[in-house]
Amino acid sequence: MLIRDVLTSKSSMVVTVGPDATVLEAARMLVHHSFGSLVVVHEGEILGIITERDVLRLAARDPDSIGSTPVSDAMTTDLVVGLADDNIAYAMAVMTNNRVRHLPVVEGKRLVGIVSIGDLVNASLADLQAENRWLKEYVQGKG
Repeated sequence: MLIRDVLTSKSSMVVTVGPDATVLEAARMLVHHSFGSLVVVHEGEILGIITERDVLRLAARDPDSIGSTPVSDAMTTDLVVGLADDNIAYAMAVMTNNRVRHLPVVEGKRLVGIVSIGDLVNASLADLQAENRWLKEYVQGKG
């Protein structure tokens, strides 16, 4: 199964934030949409990602600055991205090795979606359950 398959089975909505928005504005967007991260985009170019963890780090370091600190100062810029044609097992390994929970998905330089580790685990489980059912039916002579 490919990341592309996961993207077609979930909402295609990708919420982005600009680098000049405040961290407080980003935090409100995260809460409003029940997301764990937002891709930071400026004029169509992906600059980074801001996650709940980035917000918490700033809150612990300087709680009074959340309303005035731009996202560009708190975001993660060492971005790990996936391709729509990546296998989900490969993407899960990349996410695990890089300790990231959200993977922006690109085609060329265009953002086409975002997947979480949970999205990939659920897709992998569904794929395994379907394969398991098919094998049981085959062994029982129903296939």
